[in-house]
Amino acid sequence: MKLVCILFAALLFSGCASTQNSNPKDPFEPLNRGIYKFNDALDKAVIKPVAQGYNTILPKIVRIALNNFFSNLDDVGVTVNDILQLKLRQAASDGIRVLFNTTFGIGGLINVTDRLDKHNEDFGQTLGYWGIGSGPYLMLPFFGPSSVRDAAGLYGDGLTDVIINTRDIPTRDIGYVVGKINLRASLLENESVLDDVPDRYAFIRDFYLARRQSLVYDGNPPREKHIDDEE
Repeated sequence: MKLVCILFAALLFSGCASTQNSNPKDPFEPLNRGIYKFNDALDKAVIKPVAQGYNTILPKIVRIALNNFFSNLDDVGVTVNDILQLKLRQAASDGIRVLFNTTFGIGGLINVTDRLDKHNEDFGQTLGYWGIGSGPYLMLPFFGPSSVRDAAGLYGDGLTDVIINTRDIPTRDIGYVVGKINLRASLLENESVLDDVPDRYAFIRDFYLARRQSLVYDGNPPREKHIDDEE
C-alpha cells in the first residue's frame, strides 16, 4: 500500500503533463509505460526464471496441491466479497468450498469441491458493484495492471488475505512469496499469446480493463454508447 501511495503522488505531479494523452482511459500513459518497462525487465530477469525453475523442480502433483492450497485461501476473500455484494447464494457455495476443502481436503491441498464453481471476486469488484467507476488505468510497480478503483481495493483485499494476516512473520513471508511464484508459474503456458502483439502494453491495458468490466457485471457489462449509435 505504501507503493500505491507513492504512485498516486507521482500521478498527481505528472497529471498536467499527461492531459494531452489521446486515450481518456489512460491519461497517465507515459508514466504507466515506464512502470510497465520496469515490471517487464524485473520479470524477465528474476520472476520468470524462478517460475520456470519452480515448474521444473516440483512434480506436477505437488504443483497441483499448492495451487489448490492457494486457491482455497483465495476463496476466503471471495466469500467475504460475495456477502458484500449481496450474492448470498454464491457466498454459500464459496463458503462450502472453503469449509470442505480445508477440512476434508487436508488444509486445501485437495480440491474435494470440484463440482462447485470457482468464482472470482475481490474488493475492487465490490466497489464497482456499488457504482464506483474504475477511474484511470494504472500500472503499479510489482503488482502490474490496475486502476484507481482496483488499487484502492488492494487495501480491502489485504484485510481478508489469510497469508498477509498471518502473525508469524517467516511463515507469512514464505507463504506470500511461494503464492506469487505459483501464480506466475501458472501463467507461463498462456503468455505465448503476446509473442506477436506489436504493442504489448496497449494489449495488456485494453484486455485488463475489458476483463475487469466483465467481472464487475458478472460477464454481462452494459454496452458503451458511441456517436454512431445516435446516428
